[in-house]
Amino acid sequence: MTTEFHRIRRLPPYVFEEVNRIKAKLRAEGTDIIDFGMGNPDMPTPKHIVDKLIETARDPKAGRYSASKGVIGLRRAMAGYYERRYGVQLNPDTEVVATLGSKEGFANLANALTAPGDVIICPNPAYPIHAFGFIMAGGVIRHVPALSPEEYLAGISRAVKHSAPPPSILILSYPSNPTAQWVDLDFYRDAVRLAKQHDLLIISDVAYSEIYFDNNPPPSILQVEGAKDLAVEVNSLSKTYAMAGWRVGMVVGNARMCAALARVKSYLDYGAFLPIQVAAAAALNGPQDCVEEIRGIYKSRRDTLVSSMKRAGWDIPAPPASMFAWAKLPEPYKHVSSMQFSRMLIEEAGVAVAPGSGFGEYGEGYVRIGLVENEHRIRQAARNVKKFLADSDRILAKAHNAVAAQ
Repeated sequence: MTTEFHRIRRLPPYVFEEVNRIKAKLRAEGTDIIDFGMGNPDMPTPKHIVDKLIETARDPKAGRYSASKGVIGLRRAMAGYYERRYGVQLNPDTEVVATLGSKEGFANLANALTAPGDVIICPNPAYPIHAFGFIMAGGVIRHVPALSPEEYLAGISRAVKHSAPPPSILILSYPSNPTAQWVDLDFYRDAVRLAKQHDLLIISDVAYSEIYFDNNPPPSILQVEGAKDLAVEVNSLSKTYAMAGWRVGMVVGNARMCAALARVKSYLDYGAFLPIQVAAAAALNGPQDCVEEIRGIYKSRRDTLVSSMKRAGWDIPAPPASMFAWAKLPEPYKHVSSMQFSRMLIEEAGVAVAPGSGFGEYGEGYVRIGLVENEHRIRQAARNVKKFLADSDRILAKAHNAVAAQ
């Protein structure tokens, strides 16, 4: 008898687990770890949202089952957000599904749309659920290099030509996790044109759409004429309102795809706790100055990270959007793997980052740095990195000797 179940065999060991294990061990020993590894917002959820949660939770009926696709008040709020932000009109009954965070929405959407053996075009590097949501659903991933939006777009037709059976779904994700890249509306126009040409459905992940810095607000693919014929967008309140643990997301757009997701969800869950849904509607409908404040915090951290690390000897490109920086390994370490570098950095400098290989083979040679520590801690990390780079000969020799002794 096999030791693992079929679906589990298709999932490799979680790449970030080794860094997490070292982090936990060092913390248990009393080491101060400056943790840029996980994209976990550290600022509080705005008060008016929390107040609405508390108010609703006091209702004796609040603990009853909810609706798997979300209560109508929340779906209307989500549709209202899209109309205000993008000028896109959505029918809250047929074109909006509230999800338990964007990750759940994406995974169940993959389940709803995928037959065994279906080929999915996926960017690489990418957030792991973009590939593994479909892998768990029985799909086959056609990875396309995506170190720039132009590279990804250029590779789509080639992927279609050389895939059998032809791909059925195209995944987009901008602002990107992990690369932090941003696209304009012309990119989406080209993507929709390609999807129509090759008979593809599109899933566009825009979880970081409100975290942007130096450009105009990132657009929605649904702004493109005809996009709703073949596309849905996966969105989230997690980063916009510092509500990651609340697990509120949405899938909006093509009615047929939304209906498929709603049907799958009807068998799996009863929706989020009602007070959370009411508070989420209050977030979308209420004052938006908190969004600007959260965006400003990330921008300040971004600027501090880029400037302080540059002084330390590590050139990190300034991300135009998202809560991450995507950086090549520093020059002395460019010949080691991103996992080896991440391990050495946390052990020698007390700084945790996410190895680029965790986001796919084309992420090798990079690390992702989360903007989840305050400016003081970022500067402290830069001082540690400066010493780490100055001591690279010893650190690399130590690592080489450890491998040789095995």
